[in-house]
Amino acid sequence: MLLNRPATKSISLEKYGINNATVHYQLSAEELQAKTVELGMGRETANGTLAINTGKFTGRSPQDRFLVEDDYTRDRVWWGKTNKGISPENFDFLQGEIENYLSGKEIYARDGFVCADPKYRMSVRTITEYPWSNMFIFNMFLRPEASELENFQEDWLVLCAPGYECPDPAKYGLRQGNFSILNFTKKIALVGGSAYTGEMKKGIFSALNMILPVDKNVLPMHCSANVGEKGDTAIFFGLSGTGKTTLSADPDRKLIGDDEHGWTAENSIFNFEGGCYAKAIDLTEEKEPDIYRAIKPGAILENVIFKDNNEVDYMDSTITQNTRVSYPIYHIDNIQMPSYATNPKNIFFLTCDAFGVLPPLSKLTPGQAAYHFISGYTAKVAGTEAGITEPVPSFSACFGEPFMPLHPTVYAEMLSKKMQEAGVNVWLINTGWSGGPYGVGSRIKLKYTRAMITAILEGELDNVELEQHPIFGLYMPKYCPNVPTEMLDPMNTWLQKGGYISKAIQLAHSFHLNFEKFASEASKEIIEGGPLIDEHHQLTDHV
Repeated sequence: MLLNRPATKSISLEKYGINNATVHYQLSAEELQAKTVELGMGRETANGTLAINTGKFTGRSPQDRFLVEDDYTRDRVWWGKTNKGISPENFDFLQGEIENYLSGKEIYARDGFVCADPKYRMSVRTITEYPWSNMFIFNMFLRPEASELENFQEDWLVLCAPGYECPDPAKYGLRQGNFSILNFTKKIALVGGSAYTGEMKKGIFSALNMILPVDKNVLPMHCSANVGEKGDTAIFFGLSGTGKTTLSADPDRKLIGDDEHGWTAENSIFNFEGGCYAKAIDLTEEKEPDIYRAIKPGAILENVIFKDNNEVDYMDSTITQNTRVSYPIYHIDNIQMPSYATNPKNIFFLTCDAFGVLPPLSKLTPGQAAYHFISGYTAKVAGTEAGITEPVPSFSACFGEPFMPLHPTVYAEMLSKKMQEAGVNVWLINTGWSGGPYGVGSRIKLKYTRAMITAILEGELDNVELEQHPIFGLYMPKYCPNVPTEMLDPMNTWLQKGGYISKAIQLAHSFHLNFEKFASEASKEIIEGGPLIDEHHQLTDHV
């Protein structure tokens, strides 16, 4: 694949208030990697891949994410813990501070696109303090042809200055010196005080999660997607650790993208980005062959530890559990290019239920699909975070709550409407435990999960008999090719049926408690898509 050649022209950034800067514009990935190593900001692994350290922040800082509260956002945004407001005046001050901070420095500018479907494409200019931050944008955004740069006009501007920290945070509406702020009126994303590259990516994609449904009638989705030889598209939602990247990488299907997509009114699915940003902890070629083989020159490893031979030790989490790698999508062999497709046929909600009570496979009604989409359930298991010694329910609305500016029911009702119009089947897949909770039962084998997904994609479950779960109301197939029949009903796999029922009621109660904050905006159909046991452990009247 032809790499993005450095443009011959240079650009002035004075119109942004950045003066007397040495601007490196549209450098190639090779040049940015060389610059990073030259400046002592990174090193190369044994196979020539760039490795960098993001410093104080090795992940996003959701408590320091803000949206400017103005006429565009005031009555649209779901304000609260996830979406915190900041005044236009405070934003203007911080923008000016970053512009002054970048003035006179050696900085890096890059033009690119997001949204692979030309009808919805958005142009983004990114200005970064560090060369490897700019290389990350080369990997993650869509790379323009030389002809598309000649008259480039950005729709959005990203200013990223990890070295700047606000000296008086409280005065300007901040919690501490770092921040990530979106201004929908000025169309600017500001990142200050954090070198974690995901802040830039998630900033722009959070903006799309507002713009696309409000202005374009497009449903934004935090999901992976692939397409089969017959043109049928499958969508995979799931939080970290549920298998979203693993299960969407299928040798018999082409990958559209692994993280962010839009579903249009024309019933097409398009990738937001031009690359992948995968977790690297415990990475092996056997478990994740596509990701492992994509780590080569052009990729960027974040916060990894080295062995003595300059090889990476993917098992070492000394710096963080959130070690990452970014790479352009063409580092994966089996991809859909351009990265969009039509004809969505199946949607998979992936959950890792460490309580061992959800069925390995369930077919959802439209109401259930909306309910479980809003819930966004998985479970944290012992060892994933300090202090966790037994399974803990974890809910993230729409499987991406930190990036969703609108109320989750807006996205859920769009999803429900689209799935009914397109005749899409929605399935809940439990990639977690069977035969008991974490520590007692065992993790459902990947080969069984793959067999379930394959059977669905090949239409082998279209007419299978279904049985309703007595507590969650989910519809469980009684048969699935290449999967032991006894495991399809999770109660069969527990030695003590009373223990199963008790644990299932406990989890159903967690669902109800979590859903309380959405109930006032949810339709009757969505509310009735929840567990059949109410908060008093009584059967509800919609059984």
